[in-house]
Amino acid sequence: MARDVSDTTPIGARSELVEWIASGEKPRESWRLGTEHEKVPFYKADASPVPYEGSRGIRALLEGLQERTGWASIMEGDHPIGLADDAGGGAISLEPGGQFELSGAPLRTLHDTAEETARHLADAKAVGEGLGIGFLTLGMSPLWTRAQTPVMPKARYRIMTDYMPKVGSLGLDMMYRTSTVQVNMDYASEADMVRKLRVSLALQPIATAIFANSPFTDGKPNGYLSMRSRIWLDTDKDRTGMMAFAFDEGFGYEAYVDWALDVPMYFVKRGSTYHDVAGASFRDLFAGRFAPLPGERATRSDWANHVSTLFPEVRLKRYLEMRGADVGSLEHIVALSAFWTGLLYDDAALDGAWELVKGWSAQERERLRADVPKLALKATIAGRSVQDVARDAVALAREGLRRRAFLDGSGRDETRHLAYAEEIVSSGRTQAERLLELYHGRWNGTVQPAFTECVF
Repeated sequence: MARDVSDTTPIGARSELVEWIASGEKPRESWRLGTEHEKVPFYKADASPVPYEGSRGIRALLEGLQERTGWASIMEGDHPIGLADDAGGGAISLEPGGQFELSGAPLRTLHDTAEETARHLADAKAVGEGLGIGFLTLGMSPLWTRAQTPVMPKARYRIMTDYMPKVGSLGLDMMYRTSTVQVNMDYASEADMVRKLRVSLALQPIATAIFANSPFTDGKPNGYLSMRSRIWLDTDKDRTGMMAFAFDEGFGYEAYVDWALDVPMYFVKRGSTYHDVAGASFRDLFAGRFAPLPGERATRSDWANHVSTLFPEVRLKRYLEMRGADVGSLEHIVALSAFWTGLLYDDAALDGAWELVKGWSAQERERLRADVPKLALKATIAGRSVQDVARDAVALAREGLRRRAFLDGSGRDETRHLAYAEEIVSSGRTQAERLLELYHGRWNGTVQPAFTECVF
C-alpha cells in the first residue's frame, strides 16, 4: 500500500461503513483489474540486502525512479517511502524489509497489465543497474536471516513489528522476508461480490499451489513449496484466513463490516502522527469510548486504513484482492492475473468455478489451505488432487478469457497470458520443485545461484 488514506470526515453511523464498501460497485463495462507485486532487492556484487539509507540504498533507488518516471514522491517526514502516478493511478511502495512493490493502475485488459508490469520492471532494472541492485523473483528471501534484513522507516511498520510477536510466531517473517503478487477485481453488486468472494476464497489455495515459489529460507530448503503461504498460517489469526463466515446464508457487506469492526486495530493516524493503539477496538473508536485516545471518534480515514490492515486470503475493500500467491517472473505475475480474470469476469466461467467448489465444507477448505504450502499440486480435497482441480480451474479461466475476446495489437486474445500456469498444471511440477531440483543438482547445495538465475 503506497499511502494511507487522508479523509477526516467523521463516521456517524454503521451504515456509512457498509456504504463505503458498496460504493465500489461498478457496471461490467467499467470493470478493471489491478496487479500488484513485491520483489526483494539485493546487491549484485555479494548477494547482500539493500538498506534504506546510503548512496546505493533503497532511498537512492526511489529517487532514481522518481527522476526517471516523473512520478510524485510519497514522503513520511523527510523520508521518501514511495511514488505515485497521480495521472495513471499506479504507485510504488516499500514493504517492511525493503521489498519493492508496484501497485498497478486499474486497467482494462491483461495486455495492458502485462505492458505496465514490463515497463515498471524495465525502469526498476535500469535504475537498479546504476546502483548495483538486482531484484529476486522468489516469494521469500532465500538467504538472509530476519536479523540481517533491513528495516524501512515507516511508522505503521514499527507498530506492526511490536505487535506481531504477540499474535503469532511468524508475523515478522511475513513482514520482512516474503513477497507476493496480488490481483484486484471489481464487482457489480452485493450478490456479485458474494459469488466472486466465495469462489475466490475456495480456490485461493489452488492458486497458491500453482504459483508456489518460496522453497528456501536461511540459505537452505525450508520443507515447503510455498513457505510464504505457510507463514500466513501463523500470522495474527484475528485478521487472516479463509473467512468461513463468508459462506454463511445471508452473508454480504454488513457481515464483512461486522467482522472488520471486531478485528483489533494497529494504529490511528492523526495528521502525520501514527498513534500505536495495537489491539484496541475499532468499535470503541466508532462509539467514542476509545481509551487509548480519549475523545477521538472514527473518521473515514480510520476505516479505510483499518480495512487495509486486514489480511484474509481474499480481502474486500471497494474491490476484491486475491492474496494467495508467491511472486515470480513477469510471466508468473501476469498469469495470476489471467487466472482470476478468466474465472471472475466471465459469467459462465464463474458458474463453472462455483460448481467446482460448492460441495467443499469449511473443514475441507481449511485443510486444503494447511496442506498446500507443503504439497502444492499433490494435495487433495474432496477426493481429488489439487492438480486435477487446478486443471479444471485453468481450463475454465481459458474459456473465460477467450469469450472476453480482448485482442492486443497483433490480434492475440488474453489466453496467451495463461500459458505459464497451464504449463505448470499440465506438468504437475511447480516452480518451487524445479528450484529444489536445481539446489540438489547443479547448484550443489547452495542458494547463491538464485541471485543470478531467479532475477527479473
